[in-house]
Amino acid sequence: MLPAPRGRAGARFLKLTFVVRTMAGVSELESALQMEPAAFKGLYSAEKPKLEDNLIFFCQMGKRGLQATQLAQSLGYKGARNYEGAYREWLQKEG
Repeated sequence: MLPAPRGRAGARFLKLTFVVRTMAGVSELESALQMEPAAFKGLYSAEKPKLEDNLIFFCQMGKRGLQATQLAQSLGYKGARNYEGAYREWLQKEG
């Protein structure tokens, strides 16, 4: 179970979660993570994550979240992690 986001880092987590939710899929994530920071901000109205930022990916069942995590890691995002239980587990435990 993920702890509730708190403080400034929590706000960043929530903002990035929203940004990723607006993307069409993992293929859009790839191009987004390769954008220049200004282009990313212009398109998603959020700061582009830094390579050292903690990024938590998830989806409904787990497959796309894992793909997104692997993609981010391959692009150098060392803090990219997958919430293995996916949204389904979170909903059962917290929803």
